[in-house]
Amino acid sequence: MTRFLLRRLLLAVPTLLGVSAVVFATVALVPGDPVTAFLGPGAPAEARQALAERIGLDRPLPVRYLDWLGHALTGDLGTSTSTQRPVAALLLPALGQTLTLTAAAFALVLLGGVLLGTLGALRPHGWTKRLSGAAATLAVSAPQYSVALLLTAVFAVHWRLLPAGGTHDAFGAGGAGDLLRHLVLPATAAALVPLGLTAKVHRAALSTVLGSELADGLRARGLGRAAVLRHCAHNASPALLTIGGLQLAYLLEGVVFVETLYAWPGLGRLLYDALTARDLPLVQGGVLLVATAFVGVNLLVDAAHAAIDPRVRS
Repeated sequence: MTRFLLRRLLLAVPTLLGVSAVVFATVALVPGDPVTAFLGPGAPAEARQALAERIGLDRPLPVRYLDWLGHALTGDLGTSTSTQRPVAALLLPALGQTLTLTAAAFALVLLGGVLLGTLGALRPHGWTKRLSGAAATLAVSAPQYSVALLLTAVFAVHWRLLPAGGTHDAFGAGGAGDLLRHLVLPATAAALVPLGLTAKVHRAALSTVLGSELADGLRARGLGRAAVLRHCAHNASPALLTIGGLQLAYLLEGVVFVETLYAWPGLGRLLYDALTARDLPLVQGGVLLVATAFVGVNLLVDAAHAAIDPRVRS
């Protein structure tokens, strides 16, 4: 197991280096001038030249990348050109907010996906399968933007049961209860598509195991329905683990729209504002942080998969 994890870690290093190079080059070559975005089009040439030298835009791109990479390895991601604050100081609080939203959405994905998938697998020819299949298909195909607006219109505007955005009420007492109320709508909107995909994959995997010789042997030994389901669910768990890991990574990268729509102060909204302001250090640091989190999630999924199925380690 230790050798397996070491191999995965060694493979992650060139992946992150490649991602960092692509991210730096892509962001640096995007049309637009960060100096103009910061100083304005009417700034004098001397001020523009001084700012370009201070943030390193007067040097060749490979030199700038190596310098940025060397500082990034020590935790220094540069200084934001729009706020004049360290990039790491801006990213870490936003990362905490994104992880909170991602965890809430992922809990909905697992709960709903396992429930719908199990219901569909237990009754492969009944109304339960048709109902769970229709719900999963609707979750996958429904436009996220329209669903988010519908949820806001119904639960926040019409019924006034839930807040329409933010993390806490402006004049409320705050606390965990207030945070949970603000999490409901964005977490639901973010979880719809992953929930539908998870339900479909889990239903297919569990149906295959329930129809296999393993399930017939368990029934022949006199095990009850709950015990058979438990053993079959364990054998179907690698598929659930794989799709769950992919959907967790999707949530980490795909909450930009949800955070922007619901005014959630996470990485997605921060990067959106940074792109609008042409804040290159903040964009590069944020995308690198997201890519690192993505690789980390894949490592955790590989480790969990190897722990469940020893064949993976070889």
